[in-house]
Amino acid sequence: MPGVPGPVQIIIFLVIILLLFGKRLPGAMRSLGSSVTEFKKGTREAEEDDSDDRDKQ
Repeated sequence: MPGVPGPVQIIIFLVIILLLFGKRLPGAMRSLGSSVTEFKKGTREAEEDDSDDRDKQ
């Protein structure tokens, strides 16, 4: 299929990204992980609030 990168192109792309952002990558991944954790915590709290509101009615 034209326009779809093959495995070799993907590996080359990942190596270039690693070379460019290698030192900043761990911090970025840590930040992403904490963001996902906060998002899950917020959705869990919103679901609990919704269920509490339904119970009161």
